[in-house]
Amino acid sequence: MSKRKSSPISDNTNKRVKPAVEEDVEDENVSNGDQEDPLPNRQLPCADEVVSAGIVESITLKNFMCHSHLGPFTFGSNVNFVVGNNGSGKSAVLTALIVALGGNAHATNRGLSLKGFVKEGESSADVSITLRNKGKDAYKPEVYGPAIIVDLRITRDGLRTYKLRSKSGQLVSTKKEELLSILDNFNIQVNNPVSVLTQEMSKYFLHSKGEGDKYKFFMKATQLEQMREDFTYIKTTKHITEDKVGQHSECLRDLKRKYLEKEDRYKNLASFDEMQTKLEELQKQMAWALVIEMEKELEPMREKLQSDRRSTEKYDEKVDEWKNKLEEAERKYKQIQEQLEGITQQVQELQPKCAELKTVAQRQNTLLKSSEVTVHRCKANLRDLEKDKVQLSSRINDLKLSISQITGAESQAKTERMEQIQAELENMRQKSATLGQQIDQYEHACSRAKEEQGKMRREQEVLQRSIDANRRNLQTMESSRSNRLRRFGEHMPTLLNAIQEAHRKGQLKHKPRGPLGHLISLKDPELALSVEVCLKGQLQAFTCDNHEDERVLQGLMAKVFPTGRRPAIITSQFLPSVHDTRSRGVNHPEYPSVLQALEIEDPVVANCLIDQRGIESILLIKNRTEARRLMQGKNPPRNCNQAFSKEGDQIFNNRSYTAEQTRANYLSGDVEEEIRHLQKEMENQKAQANRFQLQMKKLDEDVKQNDGLLRRTHIEQRTTKDKITKLQLELTDLQNVEESQSEDLSPLEEDLQEIVTKISSKRAEYDEARTKTAELKASYEKAEQEYKQHKEQINTVAEDADPIKEELSKADQEVMKCKHHKKHYEEKRSAHLRNIQTLQANLESKEQELQTSVAKATEICPERLEVRRTARSLDSEINRLKVKITTQQEQQGDREEVVRQYNEALENYKNMAQQMKNLTSFIKSLSNVMNHRLQVYAELKKLLSARCKYYFDSMLAQRRYTGSMTFDHKNETLSISVQPGQGNKADLSDMRSLSGGERSFSTVCFVLSLWAITEAPFRCLDEFDVYMDMVNRRISMDMMLKVAAGQRFRQFIFLTPQSMSSLPESKNISILRLKDPDRGNNPQRSQDEDQ
Repeated sequence: MSKRKSSPISDNTNKRVKPAVEEDVEDENVSNGDQEDPLPNRQLPCADEVVSAGIVESITLKNFMCHSHLGPFTFGSNVNFVVGNNGSGKSAVLTALIVALGGNAHATNRGLSLKGFVKEGESSADVSITLRNKGKDAYKPEVYGPAIIVDLRITRDGLRTYKLRSKSGQLVSTKKEELLSILDNFNIQVNNPVSVLTQEMSKYFLHSKGEGDKYKFFMKATQLEQMREDFTYIKTTKHITEDKVGQHSECLRDLKRKYLEKEDRYKNLASFDEMQTKLEELQKQMAWALVIEMEKELEPMREKLQSDRRSTEKYDEKVDEWKNKLEEAERKYKQIQEQLEGITQQVQELQPKCAELKTVAQRQNTLLKSSEVTVHRCKANLRDLEKDKVQLSSRINDLKLSISQITGAESQAKTERMEQIQAELENMRQKSATLGQQIDQYEHACSRAKEEQGKMRREQEVLQRSIDANRRNLQTMESSRSNRLRRFGEHMPTLLNAIQEAHRKGQLKHKPRGPLGHLISLKDPELALSVEVCLKGQLQAFTCDNHEDERVLQGLMAKVFPTGRRPAIITSQFLPSVHDTRSRGVNHPEYPSVLQALEIEDPVVANCLIDQRGIESILLIKNRTEARRLMQGKNPPRNCNQAFSKEGDQIFNNRSYTAEQTRANYLSGDVEEEIRHLQKEMENQKAQANRFQLQMKKLDEDVKQNDGLLRRTHIEQRTTKDKITKLQLELTDLQNVEESQSEDLSPLEEDLQEIVTKISSKRAEYDEARTKTAELKASYEKAEQEYKQHKEQINTVAEDADPIKEELSKADQEVMKCKHHKKHYEEKRSAHLRNIQTLQANLESKEQELQTSVAKATEICPERLEVRRTARSLDSEINRLKVKITTQQEQQGDREEVVRQYNEALENYKNMAQQMKNLTSFIKSLSNVMNHRLQVYAELKKLLSARCKYYFDSMLAQRRYTGSMTFDHKNETLSISVQPGQGNKADLSDMRSLSGGERSFSTVCFVLSLWAITEAPFRCLDEFDVYMDMVNRRISMDMMLKVAAGQRFRQFIFLTPQSMSSLPESKNISILRLKDPDRGNNPQRSQDEDQ
């Protein structure tokens, strides 16, 4: 339970007043064993008249300690005995009372933490206590009613929550502060051993050997220890306050010094008035001086505007002149074009006849080729027939010769040889087929490897080109660290230096601009790739004002770039302002055009990109999906012909193209990041190239291996085929010889006759084909001659058109020249008109400013002043005066600021002085009160010591004991000596020499004496008679009942294992008997009240 700051001697009408001392007390060291008991003689209030607020009316336990359910126990208003054997729940009731009324677990001597009070296997324990709330000491009776219910819940984690309810059960509060207020109001002190004396505390007191422990017990029981701690706290607070007063004294002196300084400055404010008046007069003159100067500035502007309007006619004449020249050039161009169209018409009329002749010649050529093929075929057939004739004649002759030579004995040998040859032929054919399959496989493998080699070789070439390009880009990027121009080429800084030198020498009329990519910058770096893909080669291009400058620039480029590709040159007249693209440019609310996405300081560069690329009509949309949706939807943006995504994709209204480039090379901002990216990409490409080399090496080995196998297989196949041919020839010879023995030669002779007949027929056919070929050749040559003659005629007509084409080209150039000059003067006239509009707008703006200045001057000074001084001299004087005023203001401060600071310093000084006065008075009053209270505290301690000794002697006398109680307040010790038996005849001895029952009786006497001098609504004793014999128990019980009977306004709760059957019958005594513990069932309570 937290410490509650209270003063026992303060006048508090809400606290119960301790009983007054009715007689003087003798010296503390005097012991009187023959005194009569003073308790029955005290005049106590009637029980019917006193309502004891704060006593315990009932208590209920659930899942507390080892009990599932105990109660509700209803207590009487005076004496209550809770009896029962060990384990029945007596100590649980007392422990629940202490814990529920704010006591800590250590005070119960039953555990170290609250979570130990939750029954094993349960999640929480609940305790409910009802306190009486009646009488003059009732706490908020209008809220709680006649009783206050305190509900406590303890969780398994040791958390404690309270619910404070009224008599009707309505929840009033859940704050522990409210419970502390209730306990303070009823003066309930569960941690005070006099109010609640547990069995462990009683044992500790009985067995305590230290006199200091008894003195601490006395101080805690009488709340003198709490008072001493309060006095110590007040004394510490007083010292802290005194230190603060000392600190504030220094602050007060500083505040007084500041206050006096501010007061001096406040008194010196009058010197500013004259300078302020002069400043106001100068400001009035300054206002009208500005008006006069602006009026003077408007005159030349009006004259210039009139002059420009008159000169507009010259531009109109020039435009009309070139307009007429353009019409004349277009008329001449049209005439020449008509002549050329006439010649073209003639050529077109001759073309069909030429095409027809060409078709006839091609047809004759086709027939000639076919006839020549027939001749060649007939010739080949004759050659073959002649060859067959020779072979067949030779065969017949050979057969005739062999018939005459072969004998019958050789026939058997030939048959065996033929069978052997046929077996060898079968094996050779199978081997040849196998070799053919192997050759197909090897050829297919070689072909596939060579195709893979070709594919990989192409990929390797592409990769090598990419590596070379990245290497060049990396070198460019690394060199661009010091000079960004090197991004656009290694020689670009040299070229720009050469251009600068040529311009300085006067070789160039206007300095060329370029490279264009170097002269632009991006507003959004994420659009770098899209802008770079859009502009492409124009980023490296240069622009010139005229052709002479172009020729000079080409000469410079030829020197700087002797070989390789040179930057492009765009020739267009330089204009001082950017083209007006509002009418033809795209203007989207969400996405910018290329022109809007670029920051271009030079109008020449902007106009060049507008003319060459139309950047005002190209949108930049980061998301490619959104770009396709916007451009290819039903309503594409007006004036927009294409768009680019962040990835460089080009999107038109009906198609789109993916960019080959993946990163920006010229417009990227972070050079180091680009270098790291290129280095990483080159490392990956080199690794890929190494992999390609390994794969190529493996493919080369595969090809070589397959080629070797293929060659060996071809050789083996040819060898096998040669063997097959030889065997077939030998077999044929043997068969022919055998047939010649069984048949005659008539069939061969018939075949020979048939071949002779075919030769005659084929020879006639060959002669006929040769004749036809000669006729077709003559026809083809005639048709070809006619075609060439007609073709020559067409060429002659076409040659006549060449001079006309040259004239047409010159006329076209003249038209372009006229258009260029007409456009030039139209643009100059438009620029002149825009200058007039700008001048008119500036004049109107100046006139508006003049009116505003007149209005402001009128506000400052209503009457116009004729000022001869210039605004510059007036401004100089005003500044000098302001500096002077500012200097004095810095020294003395602004008037309002000085007044404010003065009032603030005065107020701070007064407040601090009043605080010091109050604190000093408080410290003085506190010192007086503390001195008085310390005197009263010493007297009260002495008085309570005397009363305690008096009541202790009286209690001992009831059993004819004698005793002595000696207080040593200086050393904070309490010595108690008790002698049972014959009064003063026996020597007094320490309580440690007494028996257990005598010591318990002496303890009861000491506790009763403390009860007599302290206040509490209820008192609890746990097994007070544990070490007493029957005699001491009876005497002690009589003493406590007598005390209780004399204090009807207090509640007494005694816990004892005795049956208490010998108690006298009284309506003020209630006995609560607890059943013996039943380990199988929850213990139940049996209550028996004896009236």
